[in-house]
Amino acid sequence: MPRVKSLHVNGRAHRLDVDAGRSLLSVLREELELTGAKYGCGEGQCGACTVLVDGVAVRSCVTHAGAVAGKRITTIEGLEQNGRLHPLQEAFLATDALQCGYCTPGMIMAGAALLRKKPDPSEAEIVAGLNGNICRCGTYPRIVQAVRLAAKAGGGRARD
Repeated sequence: MPRVKSLHVNGRAHRLDVDAGRSLLSVLREELELTGAKYGCGEGQCGACTVLVDGVAVRSCVTHAGAVAGKRITTIEGLEQNGRLHPLQEAFLATDALQCGYCTPGMIMAGAALLRKKPDPSEAEIVAGLNGNICRCGTYPRIVQAVRLAAKAGGGRARD
């Protein structure tokens, strides 16, 4: 079975030796101890495991590690820079857009991908961009408000 010897995560090359068919989520959580991305459904349907790969939101539970070798991966832990939260992380706090917090990393990563692509999205574009990310607590209006607030603060930046 092919092996993955390194992954570029949050601006750093990480040496490892894992089966290329292993899920990116399990490698991030178990090998690199980056536990922000959550295991939800395991089928790529809930969005709790969302990370950015070359700036695009992907579901890490259904993405094989071998498929992203050589690509830039950004997790929720990688959004903060120089001790400062990403504008979207700040906006989630300011708008109380989280309740239990389980969906929050995936929502923020999907929102970050949207803002990279569309720096000033309409409400309909935000809803479409976050479609498929499930919040069991139902804080969707505050999540949309947070993305709008982050857009106003220049939230389209993200390190990959």
